[in-house]
Amino acid sequence: MTSETIGRATMPGRFLRVLDAVTLVANVAGSCLIVGLVILITADVIGREALGAPVSGVPELVSLSIVAIVFLQAPQALRAGRLTRSDGVLDAIKSRKPRLADALETVFDLVGIAVLGAILYAHWPIMTRAWERNDFVGAVGDFTAPTWPVKAMLAVGAALLALQFVARILRRYLS
Repeated sequence: MTSETIGRATMPGRFLRVLDAVTLVANVAGSCLIVGLVILITADVIGREALGAPVSGVPELVSLSIVAIVFLQAPQALRAGRLTRSDGVLDAIKSRKPRLADALETVFDLVGIAVLGAILYAHWPIMTRAWERNDFVGAVGDFTAPTWPVKAMLAVGAALLALQFVARILRRYLS
């Protein structure tokens, strides 16, 4: 066996390890956003009640952050097998015909890849336009925040989720 063959044989393993590490980082970033929102909302409530002065921009930041959190954490949910779905029929098929169940799982994964590809295809021009035009939410003079970072997080999360669907296929047939 040559080193080239060995290198090729380990390539899927390297890809999966790097993908899982990047997915974990995205998940942690989503968790940090949640903690940040809790702190921000708490400060807003205290400011409103104790000082009569709410924190500017909290509703805008919350609405932007929810989208980012979902897309940053969905790839790890898929990887860990925690993505919501109904497995009743699939489990029944798997007990009788495991190869058919694997084929159905692969179809599910391919549909996931296609849907995320469509999302990325449709979202990319929106994201680049937000960057080029410096789109923002809020009111000038009170609070403004650019929208492109959240749109970029959506794109990164969707790409990672599509790659995790690819990883499921690789793990199914290479292990």
